[in-house]
Amino acid sequence: MNSDNKEKLLGKTLEGLRDVCASVGLRPFAAKQMARWLYEKRVADIDAMTDLPKEARARLKAEYRIGREAPVAESRSADGTAKYLFPGVGGRDVEAVMIPDRERATICVSSQAGCKMNCRFCMTGRQGYHGNLDAGAIINQVLSIPESDALTNIVFMGMGEPTDNLDAVLDAIEILTSPWGLAWSPKRITVSSIGNIPGLRRLLDETKVHIAISVHTPFSDERRGIMPVERAWPVAKVVDLLRDYDFAHQRRLSMEYIIWRGINDDMRHADALARLLKGTDARVNLIRFHRIPDFEGAPADAPVMEAFRDRLNERGVTATIRASRGEDIEAACGMLAGEKRNENQG
Repeated sequence: MNSDNKEKLLGKTLEGLRDVCASVGLRPFAAKQMARWLYEKRVADIDAMTDLPKEARARLKAEYRIGREAPVAESRSADGTAKYLFPGVGGRDVEAVMIPDRERATICVSSQAGCKMNCRFCMTGRQGYHGNLDAGAIINQVLSIPESDALTNIVFMGMGEPTDNLDAVLDAIEILTSPWGLAWSPKRITVSSIGNIPGLRRLLDETKVHIAISVHTPFSDERRGIMPVERAWPVAKVVDLLRDYDFAHQRRLSMEYIIWRGINDDMRHADALARLLKGTDARVNLIRFHRIPDFEGAPADAPVMEAFRDRLNERGVTATIRASRGEDIEAACGMLAGEKRNENQG
C-alpha cells in the first residue's frame, strides 16, 4: 500500500488509538503507549515505538503511517513572526503563524483550507472553501514547526472557521489538553469564531478553552455588509448566548474588532459596542488592519484607535490595541497560501 494512502495515526484520540490496536491485534493498553510516542515523544516513524512488539509494529506499518508533514514554505518577519505553509486539502495549502512575544510563543493554526464564511475583508474567504482539515493536520501544525518545543499558547484563528469543522477541532483540543496527549491547560488555548451559534454552544459546553468572537461593528446592517454570517447568526444573539456562560474565572471572552478608517472607528461605534457587551465579561481587542487587495478599508490612524480604546474603557469595557505583527511578511491569514498558489499557476 502506498504510504500516502495509509491511515494517519497523528490526530487520533485515545479512543481512536484503541480502535487501531484492535485492528492490528494489540491489547487496548497499547493505545496509551502509542499516544505517548505520538504526542509526548513526537516520533515520526512507527519503528521508533520500541516498546511495541516488532511484529505489531510491522502490522501497524502495513496499514498506518504517523502523518507528520514538514512545512512546504516559510517566511519570517523582522519582528520574529514566522509564517509556515503546510499541505492542506482540495489542492490548497494552509498556514500556521508563530508569534513570539517575550516569554510567550503563540501559534495561530488553521482548521480549514479556505473558508465558507466569505467575510469581505478576509483573504482566506476570497479563496473559497476547499475542505476541512482533520485533527492530524491541525496537530501537525503544532508539532512540525521549528519552534514547536517553545510554544506556550495556541489560537484557532488561522484559515477557516473552527466551528464549521468542530469535530476535528474538538479532537485536536482533546489531544492538546489530555494527560495522554500534550497535557496543555485549556487556558493556553483560544478558539476564534464568527459566531456560529450551534457550534459555539457545543464548544462552550464541551471544553474550557478561551473564546474570541469576530465582531468588527456593533451595527447589524453594517455587519451584514461585511460578514454574511450576520444574516444567520446576528451578533446580538451571539452575545446573548455568551451571557449564559461564566467567563469570570476559568476562561476568557474576547471580542475581535478590526478598525477601518472612516468605517467603524468613531465614537458612535464605540458607544454601541459598549452597549452590546453590557452584562458580559468580554474584553475587546482592537486590531490594526493588514491591507488586502480589492478591499476598500484602510487601517485607522493610531490616535483614532487610542481614542476608541479610551472610550470603551470609560464605558466600563476593557479594551486594548493588539500590537501589529508580521506585516512585512503579510501575516494576515491567507496571504502566503494565495501567493504560493499564484506562483504554481504562473
